[in-house]
Formats: sequence, structure tokens, C-alpha cells
Amino acid sequence: MPDPLDRRASYPSVACGATSPLRGRIWAPPDPTSPTRVPSSHSLREVRLTTPQILSLVVLAGMMLLFVWGKLRYDMVAVLALLAALAVGVVKPKEAFTGFSDDIVIIVASALVLSAAVQRSGVIERAMLLLQRRVTRVRSQLLLLSASVGFASALVKNIGALAMMMPVAFQMAKRSKASPATFLMPMSFASLLGGLITLIGTSPNIIVSRVREEMMGKPFGMFDYAPVGLGLTLVGLIFLRFAYRLIPRDRRAAPTLGEAMDIEDYVTEAAIPEGSAAVGETVAEFRERHDHAVAVTTILRGGIRSMPFPDNRLCADDVLILTGAPDELERVIATDALVLEGQDRAQPDGSTGEVGVIEAVIGTDSSLIRRTAGRLGLHERFGVNLIAVSRQGERLSARLGDIELRAGDVIVLQGPLDLLFERLGELGCLPLAQRELRLGSARKGLLPLAILGVAMAATATGYVPVAVAFFAAAGLTILLGALPVREAYEHIEWPILVMLGALIPVSDSLRTTGASKVIGDALGHIAATLPPWGAVAMILAAAMAVTPFLNNAATVLVMAPIAATFAGELGYRPEAFLMATAVGAGCDFLTPIGHQCNTLVMGPGGYRFGDYARLGAPLSLLVLIVGTLLIMAVWPVH
Repeated sequence: MPDPLDRRASYPSVACGATSPLRGRIWAPPDPTSPTRVPSSHSLREVRLTTPQILSLVVLAGMMLLFVWGKLRYDMVAVLALLAALAVGVVKPKEAFTGFSDDIVIIVASALVLSAAVQRSGVIERAMLLLQRRVTRVRSQLLLLSASVGFASALVKNIGALAMMMPVAFQMAKRSKASPATFLMPMSFASLLGGLITLIGTSPNIIVSRVREEMMGKPFGMFDYAPVGLGLTLVGLIFLRFAYRLIPRDRRAAPTLGEAMDIEDYVTEAAIPEGSAAVGETVAEFRERHDHAVAVTTILRGGIRSMPFPDNRLCADDVLILTGAPDELERVIATDALVLEGQDRAQPDGSTGEVGVIEAVIGTDSSLIRRTAGRLGLHERFGVNLIAVSRQGERLSARLGDIELRAGDVIVLQGPLDLLFERLGELGCLPLAQRELRLGSARKGLLPLAILGVAMAATATGYVPVAVAFFAAAGLTILLGALPVREAYEHIEWPILVMLGALIPVSDSLRTTGASKVIGDALGHIAATLPPWGAVAMILAAAMAVTPFLNNAATVLVMAPIAATFAGELGYRPEAFLMATAVGAGCDFLTPIGHQCNTLVMGPGGYRFGDYARLGAPLSLLVLIVGTLLIMAVWPVH
């Protein structure tokens, strides 16, 4: 009768001692012709840790304690860990900064830039707005929003997909008279699940792919994650569709900046060019198509003002005075290709900066009081355009250039960013607390999606490495104007990159000192009597338990080498264990602090800390069970 602990493994055709293409690391799989050694309790007692191993584990333990303590930013914790590893000698000085040249850093930064460009294009948001008119029930709206965020997260960074869809969620909540809290947490959880579908969906996938390349000579491909990720996403969407009632119904967000300041709808001015979708429509049809999000207060045709009666037909070259929220105005103007007042004016002499917009309130001693923008010559004298005005308690219907401004009016100015703040001081206006305004910003439509599609196709076919493809794609989006340089730098999460660059050599010290083998031996002893699925489930559960206290990327950097060693000790292929690590690190449903998506929705949803576990605990159990079954089915351990 065969020994049930005699597990034999078969590995792909990678020669023992084959050098990894990245840094000359070596992966030597166990001899498939001999039984795997299972650590006994006697051999475990004989383990003697060397001084470098002890120091490496002490640095790791100290780093984890600082992460859990939470008083220091995660990038600073990573820097301290690197300095400590250097001080005790487990990381050599010449290896200290190799992490910053790693492909991971390039891929993550490029993915963030591409995500920002797709988000800025508004293509997905506009498609959602077309669908939302046909979906009126809360449960159907929830499924639509969660599915859209989940599948969009496979193409762009999950936090970018979530941020892109949040305005749509607020509109749906307002229409159905539901709390936004009903939608936001399920959308956040769906974004985490959707990020598991592709290589670029989330940082843990990229890191795990790199670990596999170093061990086996071949990384995970762009869509190698799809079978497991798609399965978990579909199961999660079904769960969220029915379990959203676990979220307390009384949750409400704190007032937004606009609500706190009682900012009424803005008024702006836009012309209808030839070829616009608005040409030939009646005012009623125009408003209906845009879901009554904006109002037409005046139509100017050939310089003659007319009332916007519902049956009035719009013609090319008509000038519309529109009122509405800034985001809604921007969406209408972008969708119908309307020409915003002043957007084609040349920049003032001496300015080569990027054009942007800023929100400001007119002060009591401002030179704008009792004067109009036209009479003052804002563009000619100051180099800025007035593109929107809001006045408390009054709906404005005059042309922008003819509105007599008052103290307390909130205005939106457009101009070179290197001049805007200086001009605000000269005009006696006070900038409002920063909030993102896209009104007056150009969009490039399908261009970012086309560039992203080419990059994904190039990597999926193996034509170019992932880092090269995504770096080139990020550069193209900026060069072709799909994303301004300033916004590209703003959307790169520098603390994440610093953390990755600092932790890569720290986590590698576990391998170079042999500490990861010691931990793998210990885990192998614990799991010696477990079936293969039990060992995979243990790694998945451990990653899910650790990631709320560490950044998800840090979790993978620490756990992936240990999981691979653990698999080797049991005589298993490492792919299933690496995949379990990526899934566990990407699925933090228990706290608002383990992942940025959960943090992003906490304020707008009015959630409390414990609300996450109410919906997240059963979802975590579901992911543990279904994830283990899918991983075992797709990535056999023998």
C-alpha cells in the first residue's frame, strides 16, 4: 500500500540550476524520482537558525509590527525596513536599490498612468449613463454598477475603475431615492475581485508573475489569471446582488464641498458646432437625452436671445446658456462636442504651461464686483477665461460675459496653471478647497482605450515584455494629449513605488539568508497531513488574514517566496500556491484600511469600520472556498 505522504511532483522542462532571466536567481525543483521529505517533529527540533536568518526574520517581524501599528506611512515603514536590513547586513549595499530598477515598478507606474487616461476619457462612464436609463430597480442597479466596476478593473487599476464609476452610482442613488451606501461598498468589493482577472488589474498579480519568472523561467501571462479571477468575480457579483442588505440602511455620507458651501448649479455658455448630436433636436429632446441633468436657460441665435421652449429646435452655431453641476455640464459638453466659451482662445504671451481650471469665490474687495467679464477683459488683461458662475439663491440666464459679478459668487476660471493662482490674487478671489473639476478639460475619447488594447495584445502574444509595452503605452497617452503631464504625475502613487522599491531587497533577504526555507519547512510540517487543497487553502487564508494589516503589495512580497518554498517542501508545483497568494492579497473585504478601494468609499458611503466585516466576512469565506476549488482545477499541484 503506497504511503499517502509520498507526494511526487512533475515540473516543466526547466533544468535544475537554470538561471532566472531577471537577477540570476536559481530555482531547483525537487527530484521528481524521489519521495518528498516531510519534516518530522524530530527534524524540526534540530533546526538551527543562523545569525543572518535570525536578523532577517527580526527585520521582517519589526516591519510587520510597524505596519500593524499604523502610525507611520507604509512607504516610510518600507524605507525603515530597508535601512534596518542594510544596518544588520542581510542586504548588501550594492543590492539596496535594485528594487527601484525592477520591472514591477515600471509596470505599476505605467498602469496607473494608463488607468488615469482611460478614466479621463469618460468612455466607460458615458456607456454606463446610456444603460442606467433602462435600469430602475435598486438590485438591478447594484448588479450593473458592480459588474461594470468589476470588469473595468480587469483593464485599468481597480481604484481607477471605482473612482470612474462613483459619480454614476451617486446619480443612480439619487434617481432611485436610495442611499449611496447601498452601492459603494459592493462596488469596492467588486473592483477587488475584478482586479484578479488580468495581470495588470492589481499590483499583487504583477509581483506574483515576477516571482514565478524567477523560479520557473516563465512569468504568468496577461490572461493566466482569468479562469480563477473570472470565476471569483462572477460568484462575488451574485453574492453582492443578494447580500447587500447586510449593509446598514442608515449610513449617510458627510456633506460634500459643494453641499457644505451651498453651491448652486453653475451657469456656463457653449456653442453647437456642425455635426453635433444636438443639431436638429428640440430642447425637450436634448434634455431627455441627457437625462435632465442640465437645463437650457437661454438660446442665442445670431445674437438674438430667445426662450428655450420645449419644442424649439436647436441649430448649428446656436449658443446655449446651460446650468447644472460641473460634472454634468462637462459630460454634456463632451458628449455633444459643444464648444465651451473661450476654450479656443490663445494662451497669453510668456506662458507655456498646461491649461487647467480652478474654482474660486469672489472676495469682498475683489476688482470683479459689479463688473462683467466682458467689460473687464479677463482674457485680454489677465489671460484667463470665465467659464462658469454660481450664485446662491439665483438662477442666472445671461451670457457669461454679461453677468454682473457680486461678492460671494463662485466662479470657475480656465487658464495656464502657472498663472492661475497669481491671477486669483490680483483679482481678489479666494481658491476653494481642491476638488476635481473636468469642466473645460479636453477629452480624447477612444484613444486611451485603443492604446491600452494594443499594449495588452502585444504582451498577450509575447511580442514585447509587459514592462516595455506598458511604459510605451503610458508615454504615448501623454505625447498624444490623452493625459496632461501634470495629471500623469499626480496619478502615479509614489508611496506605492517607494514601498515596492524598498521592500523588494528586504523580501529577497529571506531567500538569500535561507529564512524562507526555514519558514517553508515549518509550514510543511504543519501541512504534512493535509490534502493538496488544504495546503492551498491554508496559504490563501493566510494571505487574506495578513493583507488587512499590510499593504497588499507588501503581503505578496513577503508571502510569495514563502509560499513557493512551502510548495517545494511538499513536492508540489508552485503555481497554485503563488496564485493563492495573489488572490488572498487582493481580497481584503474586512477593513477599510487594507486596500485603497475600501478607503475611497468609506467617506462618501458614510460607513463605519465594522460595516465592512458585515458584508465582507461571508464574502471572504466564499472566496476561500470557491477560490481554492478554482485554483486546484486550473493549476494542478502535480
